[in-house]
Amino acid sequence: MRSFLLALILLWPSATLAKDLNVEFKFTPFLGDPATVDYVETIPGKAAVYVNNALINKLLITQEKLPVLFEEREIAPSVWLPVESLGPLLRKGKNTLRIEFTPTNTQTSYRAQLSWATVTDQVTTEDNNSGSTMSTNQTGGGIENKQVTGSIVFEREFRADFAQDLPWHHYPPITALSDEDKQRLINLIKTRAALFQPEFSGVYQLLKDKLNINLAEIQKSKCLEKAYAEGMRVTALPMDQLEFVTPGTPEVFVRGKEGSIYGVSLPQKLSDQDLMCAGLIFSSLYPDSLAMIRPPAGDWEVAY
Repeated sequence: MRSFLLALILLWPSATLAKDLNVEFKFTPFLGDPATVDYVETIPGKAAVYVNNALINKLLITQEKLPVLFEEREIAPSVWLPVESLGPLLRKGKNTLRIEFTPTNTQTSYRAQLSWATVTDQVTTEDNNSGSTMSTNQTGGGIENKQVTGSIVFEREFRADFAQDLPWHHYPPITALSDEDKQRLINLIKTRAALFQPEFSGVYQLLKDKLNINLAEIQKSKCLEKAYAEGMRVTALPMDQLEFVTPGTPEVFVRGKEGSIYGVSLPQKLSDQDLMCAGLIFSSLYPDSLAMIRPPAGDWEVAY
């Protein structure tokens, strides 16, 4: 009996632990004191967001007023990143976020804030200073504030034990590409563009692996066939308009120097429903950039 009770005591904490589902980051460059004002004014400039040394997005931050929320005096973010949305780029375990911000006026003195919190599958309730209660499904939150003039960089490690652990995550990192490698990557890009033609069997094959895509409904609607008949085409950029990024991971990112690696000619005579359907497929299969991987004993392929 004593051994049985001891086993229950040891097992009880693991049964009540919350499961991590996501990590959220928020970034804002601003003027004002959130402790004393209800609005702060953002600093215009450009923010580049990297995860695991790979560029996620370049964002233009405009000058605007953002509210200061709740008793915690939380600033509404200029940049909000729920890392679970990054899919295969995210690694199970340790990851690194980096945000680089350059203000339009590099002589401006301003404050910048990075905050973070882990989202769990359990809601906790606690009393606050006013005597009321607050419920949240977030834990492990924190804030870093900096007073700065000119450019600023925030970098923070975080864990994502909820991320999918894929076999190619453990491939050796790629740090350099030969001319032959680049040509093979371009061939993959062109091959994907060439799939956009009747009977669209190659497009439908790629869509099978996409989440939130109802392939049966798309095929039934024949929106791709209608779009093609009205002149919709997909083209790939030539090599001199592409850049190849090796962030020191198994992925190589191919993107356009000034935009997407794919171009599309949109038809004018489609119904709104068919145009939305064709647009959804284009954005799913022909993104601004593609991540490529090379198995140790194989040829290059598209990862995502």
